[in-house]
Amino acid sequence: MYAQLVQTDGLKKPEEMSPEERAFQERIDRGEKIEPKEWMPEGYRKTLIRQIGQHAHSEIVGQLPEGNWITRAPTLERKAILLAKVQDEAGHGLYLYCAAETLGVSRDELMELLHRGKMKYSSIFNYPTLTWADMGAVGWLVDGAAIMNQVPLQRTSFGPYSRAMIRICKEESFHQRQGYAVMMKMCAGTPQQKAMAQDALNRLWYPSLMMFGPSDKDSVHSAQSMAWKIKMNTNDELRQKFVDQTVPQAEYLGLTIPDPELKWNEEKGGYDFSEPDWSEFFDVIAGNGPCNKDRLGARVKAWDDGAWFREGLVAHAEKAAARKAPLAAE
Repeated sequence: MYAQLVQTDGLKKPEEMSPEERAFQERIDRGEKIEPKEWMPEGYRKTLIRQIGQHAHSEIVGQLPEGNWITRAPTLERKAILLAKVQDEAGHGLYLYCAAETLGVSRDELMELLHRGKMKYSSIFNYPTLTWADMGAVGWLVDGAAIMNQVPLQRTSFGPYSRAMIRICKEESFHQRQGYAVMMKMCAGTPQQKAMAQDALNRLWYPSLMMFGPSDKDSVHSAQSMAWKIKMNTNDELRQKFVDQTVPQAEYLGLTIPDPELKWNEEKGGYDFSEPDWSEFFDVIAGNGPCNKDRLGARVKAWDDGAWFREGLVAHAEKAAARKAPLAAE
């Protein structure tokens, strides 16, 4: 079962498709939404499970670096804002798990895949959040990158995923503004506070660029995902758009992007910038990042500690069903 969920079919040429696959692709090309009970290629289903599952896990694991700062936020207002943001992330995870379940995979199966290391989450959450300024940088950069990824997914071909993204993107916009507001406050404060903001930017800049996935030449799934409109843009397109949007924001704050090669390219109408260290990215994905063991350990512990509650819910549901059975028979 695990292997089936993590493997995907290769990109097929039209002449290699069955009549059902060609009809399916024609629907995709017309911009129609695919709904759960409709026929779909097995590769399409597997690709969606992989993408939606990883997205859901990222929302849930993403609560950990921020939840750690709720009690240490500098004011009551900041605590309330950060608490609301973390609560939103939990909701996003639930929307996405529900979307994945329509594809015939249970939430328990998705969790087990995560805990066994068979399904991943965004590499950015394997980096530590060392200061309060990191809460600003996470909102500004990480949620900014997430929005860049997710806004096009409102037009993705799978109906439940597309509809979930509409609400998620609205809330992510609040998250990005929250982070930028923290950075504005820090940069308008003391020299020490501005230095703290610059340090957070320095540490999280390249991990944020990695959020879009490997360069297009190294991306395994992009071609088929884009043909099926599960994915709407290439990794490099989104990364370029993120850099072009973020550099002016950094200039407004008076911060410096930590890339000596960064410069405006008039010919292409965007910035030239240095590629992230992709060996670091693949090392983090493989489980060797600064916080991989802590993040996954926290999720496994939470799952194990909540087993008694899930068992109680199941027992209650079974008893309720047993009580209703005689009445239904009558």
